[in-house]
Amino acid sequence: MTEAPAGPIRRLLADERTRFLLTGGINTVVGYGLFALVQWTVGHLIGYVASLLIAHLLASLLAFTLYRRYVFRVSGRWFVDFLRFQTVYLLPLAANVVALPLLVAVAGLNVYLAQAMIVIVSTVVSYFGHKYFSFRRKRAVHGRIPLEDAT
Repeated sequence: MTEAPAGPIRRLLADERTRFLLTGGINTVVGYGLFALVQWTVGHLIGYVASLLIAHLLASLLAFTLYRRYVFRVSGRWFVDFLRFQTVYLLPLAANVVALPLLVAVAGLNVYLAQAMIVIVSTVVSYFGHKYFSFRRKRAVHGRIPLEDAT
């Protein structure tokens, strides 16, 4: 019995970059939504940088799960993957913590617009970090999966 040819959507979703963009889009919307919610509800008490940090923590948990399972489709060593994932996220987070006050206080941008601009740049940078560091796996040698990558 032969397998039915893949449709255009299935072929598109077979591409890791497409899955990353879709997942990144979902995570961006969720992360931005969390930032806006925290900022709107308690931002006046804790400040927009604290709102950013809270939203980042929550959104990164979702992102880790989606990237690991859906985008890069890896298994095993989840704790190492999580530490590496958070390491990759530290650079964009640090840039965000610096850029957000600059865009708001110095450039005079609205806090929501400033955060939206920063998120776009962070998404592109994080793809390469996650692909080549967070979820990198050794290639199989002669059809064998390295022991540390086996599930």
